[in-house]
Amino acid sequence: MSDNLYGLLASRFPTDRSRPCFRLPGGAAIAYGDFETRIGRAAAALRSAGVAPGDRVALQVEKSIEAVVIYLAALKVGAVFLPLNAAYTEGEVDYFLRDAEPALFLRDAQAFLS
Repeated sequence: MSDNLYGLLASRFPTDRSRPCFRLPGGAAIAYGDFETRIGRAAAALRSAGVAPGDRVALQVEKSIEAVVIYLAALKVGAVFLPLNAAYTEGEVDYFLRDAEPALFLRDAQAFLS
């Protein structure tokens, strides 16, 4: 067993990391191994951005693979993930950000991951 939620989830991934984790529209797939690599890169990017264990990471994007990657990367570094509905108004977002005081707030998952 692991000491954080990401470790617990990753321990349940299949041994054969070439198996598909996600099937995308059009028939393409993302294998568990590729998914883990993306998560590792995102975790490194979060650390580079100054995110430390216990910090909050706020994300306001549409549902996507990139959002899942950032969610799991936040868990991997020991951060608390704060998902914000993409439909929230600026006033609602400001309220959550003032209340939660995240170390990082992202609105463009693809740009952060590239």
